[in-house]
Amino acid sequence: MLDTVPPASQARARADRYARFGGLTAGVLLSISLIDGYGGLGTGVLVAIPAFGLCAVAGVLLGEHITARPHGAVRTAGLAPRRIRDHVPPRLTVLLLIEASLLIALLVTATAIGSPDDLGRAGRALTMSCSGVTESHGPWPGSFYAVPALASLALGTGACGYALRHITRRPGDEQERRNRALAVTAAWGLLVSAPLAGTAWSAAGSLRGLSCDGTLGSVTAWILLPLCLVSLGTAIQCLFTVVAPKTAQRPDTH
Repeated sequence: MLDTVPPASQARARADRYARFGGLTAGVLLSISLIDGYGGLGTGVLVAIPAFGLCAVAGVLLGEHITARPHGAVRTAGLAPRRIRDHVPPRLTVLLLIEASLLIALLVTATAIGSPDDLGRAGRALTMSCSGVTESHGPWPGSFYAVPALASLALGTGACGYALRHITRRPGDEQERRNRALAVTAAWGLLVSAPLAGTAWSAAGSLRGLSCDGTLGSVTAWILLPLCLVSLGTAIQCLFTVVAPKTAQRPDTH
């Protein structure tokens, strides 16, 4: 005998899918408009990345609100409260926390040693002097880029935290909660890994463009390049996860 999915469940799944893809579509359109019309010198990309991630989170939350809560037989639940860490993907979450720490450390360090460029824009160049010669190279991820990047990360972290809290506390299927928590975690991953890749790439390029940085600068540049590749791979993984989140089945421990 074949199992059939109730029409109500199919309708809820459709509504959730439309909301999710609606958020992604809005994110793509908003990102394109920001890249084309928001400032210059790469600031449009800085704003477009968190805008896309926030739209993806908004789509997941919209699916939460428009999806009817399950009805039918009375369900029982354990006394242990649901926790966010029980629903987010552990390995991806640990990786993103490490990358977020590296992003913050790199932006703070770059801001501290950055200098104005030839037009006086603060933190957009790296300037060093040696043997009576002064060298300057950019773009450098100093305060010109670090301030909007950190502000976007703070805003996105707050929005994703709210979304995870809402998803964890809602009634419904445990696997469904994990799928949605995975989508939100991946959206936050875009806010972390994509800026980290850009920051590492630009910092490595500036260091390799100077001769006054010495051995320490060369070693740092070669460390930043693999970091750029790893974070870029994480960003691609998060993008595909946002589009089609699906976690492995895990036994309910409650």
